[in-house]
Amino acid sequence: MHQRDITRGVLALIFTTLLGILLVTCVVGSGLYLWARQEGLNPLTAIRLRIALARHQDALTSPAGADPQYRRFEVRPGDTAYTIAYNLRDAGLITDPDLFVDYVRYYRLDDDLEAGTYFLQQTRTLEEIAYALTDASSASLTFGTLPGWRLEEVAQNAVGSNPLLSFGPAEFMAVVTPPGAIFPPGFKERFGIPDVLSNGQPPSLEGFMFPGEYKLPPNVTPAQLVEALLTAFNQAITDEMIQLAAQQGLTFYQALTLASIVQREAVAPDEAPVIASVYLNRLRRSMKLDADPTVQYAIGFRDGTWWPRLSGEADYYALGVAQSNAAYNTYLKQDGAPLSELLPPGPICSPGLAAINAVLNPAQTEYLYFRSCDDLRHIFTMTLEEHSAVACP
Repeated sequence: MHQRDITRGVLALIFTTLLGILLVTCVVGSGLYLWARQEGLNPLTAIRLRIALARHQDALTSPAGADPQYRRFEVRPGDTAYTIAYNLRDAGLITDPDLFVDYVRYYRLDDDLEAGTYFLQQTRTLEEIAYALTDASSASLTFGTLPGWRLEEVAQNAVGSNPLLSFGPAEFMAVVTPPGAIFPPGFKERFGIPDVLSNGQPPSLEGFMFPGEYKLPPNVTPAQLVEALLTAFNQAITDEMIQLAAQQGLTFYQALTLASIVQREAVAPDEAPVIASVYLNRLRRSMKLDADPTVQYAIGFRDGTWWPRLSGEADYYALGVAQSNAAYNTYLKQDGAPLSELLPPGPICSPGLAAINAVLNPAQTEYLYFRSCDDLRHIFTMTLEEHSAVACP
């Protein structure tokens, strides 16, 4: 009887222990489930993924690198989460592709990853990249140009250095220079652009690459890029501005041509209206402009720059030196020629609004000459004698 009681006691203890373990297991399991549950996921899968994410929390919130430059990234139709993850790894945008897959599976993003083109930074976390890849429509690239750039500089500096564009400088130049340059309907008529320039060539889009920053769709084509720049130019130039050009005795294209010279001459912004007045005064007297930037434009690329430093008459008057765009060199014009012949055939760069407005609203002066001694500010004079007397230290 005593032995039987002992056995019963042991069995009761074992049962109680097992019941306790079961209860603890149920409580822990319920807690794990409540902690890890995710709608649409098998509970065991949810727990496994949640534990994996918890173990790698630092990796989730740490970027893959410190390079802030945007990188073009493609998600192709039919790409799985695994394919995307390993492509991200190969692009240097994440470090752990398996963790990416676990993350998008747990948060039910794997079916929301959209095919398209994205621009991603290495400095973004895995979590941020995962959510970014669910909305291809929000992707855009930034494109910017500066006042005073000629077409070749836009091609090199803005197109060639932008890794997000799907085309290069050659494709850009093909749509901004003859015979590929395309003007929007009514554009040439509005701005007085001739079909044939004074040098016998059809016009390019020189002068119209409106400076500024642009947000463009990821798969923008060269033609679409140029259309955006021309649209910005068209919107920035008002009918009143075109009338102001006419009041100066200029078509707007001629005013833009003069503004492009002012843009290259005026280093100090406050001097732009004064420099514009000098050129306008000379034109009214049928004097050639003798503008150094037009010589630089005529010479083209030299000494590592599109705006080479000038020295000697060989540069200014092309003495024994071929200039590919000699018609733009205003030192080679003749005093007394008609205004259309005194100006270069067209703009030499794309000026900003400040330079354009300087021509449309010039300072009221009698100056005909100016000279710089420090490559910054100019000394303005009214006569050749005064100009010749200016001695730079």
